[in-house]
Amino acid sequence: MPTLEDLITSEIIANGPMRLDTYMERALLHPEFGYYQKQIPFGSKGDFVTSPEISQMFGELIGLWCVDTWAKLGAPSKFAFVEMGPGRGILMQDALRSAKLVPEFLEAAEIHLVEASDQLIKVQQERLKDHPIQWHSAFPDIPDGMPVICIGNEFLDALPIRQFQLVDGGWQEKKVTVTDDGLTFVTPPSDEADLADQLPSISECSDGDIAEISTPAREFISFLAKKIKSNRGAALFIDYGPAENALGDSFQAVQRHEYSNPLENPGGKDLTAHVHFSPLREVALSAGCAAPAIEGQGRFLERLGIEARVMQLSKNATEKQHKDIVAAHKRLVSEQEMGTLFKAFSFSSGLAAPAAGFGDAE
Repeated sequence: MPTLEDLITSEIIANGPMRLDTYMERALLHPEFGYYQKQIPFGSKGDFVTSPEISQMFGELIGLWCVDTWAKLGAPSKFAFVEMGPGRGILMQDALRSAKLVPEFLEAAEIHLVEASDQLIKVQQERLKDHPIQWHSAFPDIPDGMPVICIGNEFLDALPIRQFQLVDGGWQEKKVTVTDDGLTFVTPPSDEADLADQLPSISECSDGDIAEISTPAREFISFLAKKIKSNRGAALFIDYGPAENALGDSFQAVQRHEYSNPLENPGGKDLTAHVHFSPLREVALSAGCAAPAIEGQGRFLERLGIEARVMQLSKNATEKQHKDIVAAHKRLVSEQEMGTLFKAFSFSSGLAAPAAGFGDAE
């Protein structure tokens, strides 16, 4: 029986070197062999751990952020509550639990989960079985006029990227090809100029520099920002990467909590890249949304009151539970851990006041 690597190899032999975004899409989403179709990647037994799995505080605070946003929208009687890439459903579970403080919010929410993995949908359905939820493979068709609150944690980093390397004073696209030793990278001379306006100025770069662009991320943020501009609402995405554009190769594979070669065993490991937030924010602004400056996850959670939640949870905790709470808090907000590398990115339209956790929106 052929493997995904066999299929990719055959495609490259037939069509020539494969763009990196195509390779990522095959490796992650192939209907039979794709990484997200074959296994549950999250948690201590998976390949990596996300913020909602580190502590319930993360999801609870996101839930309260959503309630606050809904109130700033004027508490609409119906709105679409959308999560992109909900993982094992832990973030939504914790968010809905904290939202119980405002029953009207839950009554107004039409909950939509956008998930590409059949395996993960089964897990989400079991975890969230007490809530009326609709599942989708792509962003749901929201009726015109219905406000939208959309959240996503570590969703944008999995969207495919393209890489360009400066070679002899010109940008050449890095692609995947086949050698006797397996899959490897190549930078064939490129005549594609479709992304020239998105690449850094050659005068500001040096030979060997690598620039990354995620067209799917830009297209999705553009679509969502236009939807929010016309319907009112807000979006919140938390992911890792630089607030401003940065050069460098961030394409990586994670397997059993360790980094590994992203071109080995496609479909058997998670593939991600850093999110470049600045161009995404510009996309949201150009659609007419308000978009505050990108904020570090640590500062964002502190503004939402994570210290108070630590104290509240610790009141009736055992000594071990208290140590675990403190350790989780540090992991989420510390500059040495997730507090700075991970960023909070939000845009909105129609709010009576700026979104919580950020400075004033532009």
